[in-house]
Amino acid sequence: MIDLHYWATPNGHKITLFLEEAGLPYRLIPVNIAAGDQFKPDFLKIAPNNRIPAIVDTAPADGGAPLSLFESGAILLYLADKTGQFIPADLRGRNEAMQWLFWQMGGLGPMAGQNHHFGTYAPEKLPYAIERYVKETARLYAVLDRHLADRDFIVNGHYSIADMACYPWIVPHERQQQRLEDFPNLKRWFDAIAARPATQRAYARAAEVNPAGTPTVNEASRKVLFGQDATTIRR
Repeated sequence: MIDLHYWATPNGHKITLFLEEAGLPYRLIPVNIAAGDQFKPDFLKIAPNNRIPAIVDTAPADGGAPLSLFESGAILLYLADKTGQFIPADLRGRNEAMQWLFWQMGGLGPMAGQNHHFGTYAPEKLPYAIERYVKETARLYAVLDRHLADRDFIVNGHYSIADMACYPWIVPHERQQQRLEDFPNLKRWFDAIAARPATQRAYARAAEVNPAGTPTVNEASRKVLFGQDATTIRR
C-alpha cells in the first residue's frame, strides 16, 4: 500500500498518474496547502521541504520499515523501479527517460510555476516578470514539441515517467498563455495522454479533494503559500 500525501497540483497529479497506470493500491491523504497542512509536524516528518507530494510505502521491496519519500521526480523514479514499469530497462532508454524527467523538474515545472505566480497570483502585475516567464514557457514547449516530432512519447516506444512528469504541467497551458495549436507535435502527445483511462481516473481523484469551484488562493491563503521565509523552517 502506498500512502500518497497529495493536493491537486501538477506535482500531485504526476503521482496519481503513475499509481493509476500501474494499478498499485494507494490511499489518498489530502494536504490542503492553502490551509497550511504542509507545515504540520506529522507531514514534515516525511516531507521536510514542506511541499507535496510525498509518499509512504508501507511494503518496500527490502521488507523493512515503511519508507517515505518527498520530491515528485524521486517518487516517480522510486515507483518505476519498485514496479518495473514505465521506465525502459535498457541503458539508453532509462537514461533518456531520466534526462527528460530532470528537464521537467529543473526547467518546465519551475518556469511554468513562475508563469502561474506572476500571471495569476501575484498581487501586483509586473509586465517584465510576466513576459519573461511566458516566453520561457513557450521556449520549453518548443523544445518538447521538436523532440516529439518523430515519436509518440518522450522516450520513443515507451509511455514513461517522463511523460507523466511533463503532462500535468501542460494541462494549464491557457493559464500559461500558450496555445497548443502552435505546437502540433506537443498537442498530439497531449491529446493522446489525456485520452488514457488512467489519466482520466487520476484527474477524477483530484476532484475528490479539491472540487471545482473551491478557491485555492485568497488573501489568507496567499500568506500561507507565498509568505514563507527561513523562519518557517526554524520555528
